[in-house]
Amino acid sequence: MAGPGSLTDELGEQLAGWGKVVKIETRGRVSGRPVTVAVGYLEEADGSLLVAAGDPDADWARNLEADPNATATVGDRRFDVVAERLEPPVSGEVVVGLILRYGTSAERLGRGPAFRLRRAGEGPREADVPR
Repeated sequence: MAGPGSLTDELGEQLAGWGKVVKIETRGRVSGRPVTVAVGYLEEADGSLLVAAGDPDADWARNLEADPNATATVGDRRFDVVAERLEPPVSGEVVVGLILRYGTSAERLGRGPAFRLRRAGEGPREADVPR
């Protein structure tokens, strides 16, 4: 989200409150301060969230790569998560799903990394473990 007090902040807060986007709070990899962004997501049956950045240099994504521990808020649910970077072809499937959910506003996705945000303390599902 943009700077404090901006329209983007207010809109992101409202959309997160409605459950339309997830608010992700990361720790700034340089500043060490909390950084919050609102992004589109897909929810998996196990409760994990799938997200993707539209830019390889998106600060929130780079923060997750530096420290995968974050906090996610969707509607009235707030929980600690651990980010797992997704690789092709799974990352491409996430981008397609986000475009289908959010429409053309998500078309620029795919240039940045994609992540699975799994609730902290929960390991990968058997289906997620490579064989």
